[in-house]
Amino acid sequence: MKERLAGFLLMSAIVPMAIAGYLLLVCVGIAGSTARGRAGVRALDHFVNATLFNGYAWESVSSHAWRARERRWARVVIRLTDLFQRGHCQRANKREQPLVDLMLAKGLHKQTIF
Repeated sequence: MKERLAGFLLMSAIVPMAIAGYLLLVCVGIAGSTARGRAGVRALDHFVNATLFNGYAWESVSSHAWRARERRWARVVIRLTDLFQRGHCQRANKREQPLVDLMLAKGLHKQTIF
C-alpha cells in the first residue's frame, strides 16, 4: 500500500512534466538539436515499452519485441519496423540484450521503494 501511494504521488508530479516534455520534444524535433530530439525519442520509446508493453524501463520496444517475437503484438511491431529498416528489432535486441542481462543480474528490476 505504501508503494502504491508513493507511486501515485510521484506520478502526480511526473505526468505533467512528461506532457511538457513531449510538447518540447515536438518543438525540438521541428527546429532543435538532432541529438536532443533523438535522446527524447529514445526516452519516450523506453517509457512506452515499460508502460504499454510491460517491458523493462531500460529496453526499447523494438528489442522487447524481438525477445517476445512469438507474441502477436511483437510480430506486429517487427513487421512495422521491417517496412522502414529490415532486421531492426533483431539488431536492437543484439545491442540492448547485454544491458538487460546486466540489469537483471544486478537486481535493478526489483522493488526499490520501501
